[in-house]
Amino acid sequence: MQPLQPTQTRGKDKIVAAILGLVLNGLGLHHFYLGSVGAGVIILCSNLFCFAGCLIGFVEAIMLLLMSDEEFNQRYNYRTPESVEFVFMRPAFLSGGGGGGGVPPTPPPPPYQT
Repeated sequence: MQPLQPTQTRGKDKIVAAILGLVLNGLGLHHFYLGSVGAGVIILCSNLFCFAGCLIGFVEAIMLLLMSDEEFNQRYNYRTPESVEFVFMRPAFLSGGGGGGGVPPTPPPPPYQT
């Protein structure tokens, strides 16, 4: 999946996502809004069997509110998140690892030859 250019964004708002997570946390609507449909389905289904989805949604809403605008934009506006990407999961491109559908790491420079 190609990352968007910094001038192109998906237009997602951190406050809207956090409010969805706080008010309708058990339905996982904040994940549907952010584009992680698989994570939203998992939270919705977990609420059918127990109320773990409510707790996860509430914690993720608090994490969204505490997240910096720069990190929010990197995670949700400049790229489309993976289908099953929870807020508490740190994408590989933010933690320095490769893969994960995020911004690919910059390749190292070629070795110096004499």
